[in-house]
Amino acid sequence: MHRSISNSLKLALITLCTLFVAAPIICAQAPKFSISFSKDRSATPLDGRVLLLLSTDPSDEPRNQISISYKTQIVFGADVDQLEPGKAVVVTDANAFGYPIRNLRDVKPGEYYVQALLHRYEMFHRADGHTVKLPMDRGEGQHWNLAPGNLYSKPKKVTINSSTNLSIVMDQEIPPIAAPKDTKYIRHMKIQSQVLTKFWGRPMFLSANVLVPEGFDEHPNARFPIMISEDHFNHDFEGLRTEPPDPNLKPDYSERFHISGYNRIQQEEEYKFYQTWISKDFPRYLVAQINHANPYYDDSYAVDSANLGPYGEAIETELIPALEKQFHAIGQGWARFVYGGSTGGWESLAVQMFYPDHYNGAFVACPDPVDFRAYTNINLYKDTNAFYLEGPHTKMAQPSYRNYLGQTLATTQSVNQYELALGSHARSGEQFDIWQAVYGPVGADGYPAQIFNKETGEIDHQVAEYWKEHYDLSAILQRDWATLGPKLRGKLHIYVGSADNYMLNDAVYLLEDFLKTTTNPPYDGEVKYGDKAEHCWNGDPNLPNYLSRLHYNTQYLPKILERIAKTAPAGADLTSWRY
Repeated sequence: MHRSISNSLKLALITLCTLFVAAPIICAQAPKFSISFSKDRSATPLDGRVLLLLSTDPSDEPRNQISISYKTQIVFGADVDQLEPGKAVVVTDANAFGYPIRNLRDVKPGEYYVQALLHRYEMFHRADGHTVKLPMDRGEGQHWNLAPGNLYSKPKKVTINSSTNLSIVMDQEIPPIAAPKDTKYIRHMKIQSQVLTKFWGRPMFLSANVLVPEGFDEHPNARFPIMISEDHFNHDFEGLRTEPPDPNLKPDYSERFHISGYNRIQQEEEYKFYQTWISKDFPRYLVAQINHANPYYDDSYAVDSANLGPYGEAIETELIPALEKQFHAIGQGWARFVYGGSTGGWESLAVQMFYPDHYNGAFVACPDPVDFRAYTNINLYKDTNAFYLEGPHTKMAQPSYRNYLGQTLATTQSVNQYELALGSHARSGEQFDIWQAVYGPVGADGYPAQIFNKETGEIDHQVAEYWKEHYDLSAILQRDWATLGPKLRGKLHIYVGSADNYMLNDAVYLLEDFLKTTTNPPYDGEVKYGDKAEHCWNGDPNLPNYLSRLHYNTQYLPKILERIAKTAPAGADLTSWRY
């Protein structure tokens, strides 16, 4: 009788689980993790995102093994508000969002290296009236696993199953990052932005790593053209090496470029650049890698936006004028150029368009989507779902990242699941979140309005119309060509690989369709494609991309010099910088 009753109960529970799959207490018991931080790390309550990290790979800490790759380890994230010292937040299925496994109850039983980390937030009282909690960049370029001040625990090997109830104390703290030091050729500058400080309600800064020419200090009266390098956050200037390559450097393997010893190749090319830079007959100019990390990402996209504030104004009216004054630039639009790849590619095109008189040419490599009819592979205006192509009887998951053979390495849905695990309200510090933060309006809660539901993929077409009006670069060019065209003639140079890993070539095709057919005036620029080239091809048809991408600082120089000679006004300084 007891056995028969037991079997009846089991059958009833199975039926309940079938009907109510959202009831984890009934359907499956999930492991629990009580996470706290020690009082010696903070005497006051903290806000942020607690990340529970699980790994089966002992080669590194779990916090360094989370990525969009299918090889990723596991992360579960939960928001905490005013978590008190010594008090624990219990991470369970009820409050945690996981990647690549959505729920804790579905983690396979076994041995794992377990680690916890608190990505700390601070409160911002913005000038638009909204109060938000966000992770301010602390000199690391918005990497939660490296951010100074974040608390974490040492990895511990444990056995996990459905009955696990583990306490973890975060008693470690990531230390500050030392500021880079000036050298003969590389200088640094940091300013407080008044307009950004006003918007964010706390001191906000912009900085730059500046490559000065040979003889800079010996020629105080020379005035130089300047190349603004748009890129992700760079702690120091990258691409110049003043010492010969290290003969003892152990060669690594680049999965991105499918080549062994790429670290050696980089050192060789950086040293060759240095030798060219100091050579007698090489033109003298400035290269400024500008940094504008912010509470949402390692880069602001160099434009004014509702969620990030007036970064375009800050860069164009505060940072660049200060740079040009301190480093003896000519300081006029005819002697100022902009270039970059990926995020920097989009920015280069955007600032040339939004500030057409400030620059005399933009060299745009593998830009982020420049036409939102091809937002990677999504048409934001016609598609209903960002994750799937939907037919009458089936739906097909869409890729977000592919290799050079076209194999899908991550889907749009999986990448957004990754971002949701790292942060709610667009606080992951990752790609789709920064796009909606830059391009979108402010939501009712003060955080960016979603372009699509990050769990279901459903597109909000009202938000898409806002994007189109303000940041669809192709649509803006078509709308405003009568006034923009004359100012952009001969200035646009766009390059992308036909096998771009993020399908960014699709948007360039659409942009080119307009540029090559417009005649009033003609754009007189160039759009080029690298056959079978991946992200981020930068326009050199004679070299493989793993080499050409290391030549940004010199590759466009012949075209820049030609443009200067053609467009410099009468009486312009064409000689003081040619010593």
